[in-house]
Amino acid sequence: MSIMREDLVERGQAFYDEHLKEELEPEHTGRYVAIEPESRRYFLDDTGSGALKAALAAIPDGHFYRARVGYQTADALGGFPLFCVARFAMSP
Repeated sequence: MSIMREDLVERGQAFYDEHLKEELEPEHTGRYVAIEPESRRYFLDDTGSGALKAALAAIPDGHFYRARVGYQTADALGGFPLFCVARFAMSP
C-alpha cells in the first residue's frame, strides 16, 4: 500500500484529535504516540523512537504518524516545529 505523506498526516492528526486526545491528555503529556491510521492502533512510549519501534514490531509494513501527547508538534529543530511521519524498514 502506498500512502501519501499529506494524507497520513491528516488522518493521523484527525485520529489523535477525535479519539486519543481526551484519553491520553493530561496523564501521558510529554510522551510520544505512533499512530497507524489504517488499523487505528497506537503505541505510546517515553521517546519517539521507542513508540515507532513498538509500532513497527506490531505492524512491520505500517505507515505511522508520530505525535507528542499534549504538544502541537512532535519535535523541534532550531526552534522550528517538525511534523513527524515515519516509515522505517527494520533490519532482520
